[in-house]
Amino acid sequence: MAAMVKRQEQPAERREGARQRLLMRVAKLRCESGEYPCIMHDVSETGTRLRLLHAHPPDTHMYLELANGELFALERRWIDGDFAGFRFPGPIDVDELILEQSDGTRRPVRLRMGVPVDLVADGTRRSAQLVDLSRHGACVDLGERLAVGSSVRLELPGHAPRFAYVCWRRHCHHGLAFQEAFTLEALARLAVALQPFGQDSLAPVDPVPHARSA
Repeated sequence: MAAMVKRQEQPAERREGARQRLLMRVAKLRCESGEYPCIMHDVSETGTRLRLLHAHPPDTHMYLELANGELFALERRWIDGDFAGFRFPGPIDVDELILEQSDGTRRPVRLRMGVPVDLVADGTRRSAQLVDLSRHGACVDLGERLAVGSSVRLELPGHAPRFAYVCWRRHCHHGLAFQEAFTLEALARLAVALQPFGQDSLAPVDPVPHARSA
């Protein structure tokens, strides 16, 4: 894959899309190696400018997922420090994106992972699978059932443990609420550490027809 050239486009080219709007909204990028949080700084009919809180992934074609689960296909056009410019395959409805309509499923950004972790409850260590991770909590597949309200310790590979309690349970999936939330920056660094660039994604991207391209 050809290396991305910094400042590949001129400033005038970056502003070519009509109705450019300032957003400052948290979303996530879905790449080959995984999912990573980002901040949408502005958007136009033809593209968007994102701020990443970690190194830029090597992919040039990715998906942007909003908090309501809506997907937009992206092509990266330039990189400038923490910022990167992306182009949509076709014009989008800016007002519709900003409104971010939801059927009630809109929630804080969660990163789907599929990473093996350890969960300690009642002094017993158990192997589990990290299903998703957010600033305030996580979902783990434990293979057994813990009581709602149980205090647990989530041990992530190579990172300090997080203390939490079980706030919901569906079969063997357990929702954990952290005692102390991650900052967005800390979540971004952890996402890259758990999903290094260049590895195959553990959380497969939805089929292309679900993405908005025009």
